[in-house]
Amino acid sequence: MGVAAGPIRVVVAKPGLDGHDRGAKVIARALRDAGMEVIYTGLHQTPEQIVDTAIQEDADAIGLSILSGAHNTLFAAVIALLRERDAADILVFGGGIIPEADIAPLKEKGVAEIFTPGATTASIVDWVRANVREHAEA
Repeated sequence: MGVAAGPIRVVVAKPGLDGHDRGAKVIARALRDAGMEVIYTGLHQTPEQIVDTAIQEDADAIGLSILSGAHNTLFAAVIALLRERDAADILVFGGGIIPEADIAPLKEKGVAEIFTPGATTASIVDWVRANVREHAEA
């Protein structure tokens, strides 16, 4: 992929069967309002669809929103597909209803950050700005 000039490009995705997307839309809007280019994939995306979109859109990051409890499986699948497709420079972060006990194992699998309920949009925007391009340059 490489480090692109211009605005940070983020794919915001709702993987799996979770049908609640208000939080994802709020985050997408906050990132957009902060000057980032945001591609929202919509509901019920497979990990393959999400990774395909991120590669096609030359994204710098993928933000996953999961409320269904399938975060361990779906986050790992996205990370594995990015590695398989030589796109591990695309940073993955996520949020939703994720138990505290699952956060460290998700980070060990390669998820860069997890935002739980109560995280402010400003803190998410600041984290993306501070971490996305640095990850790609590493």
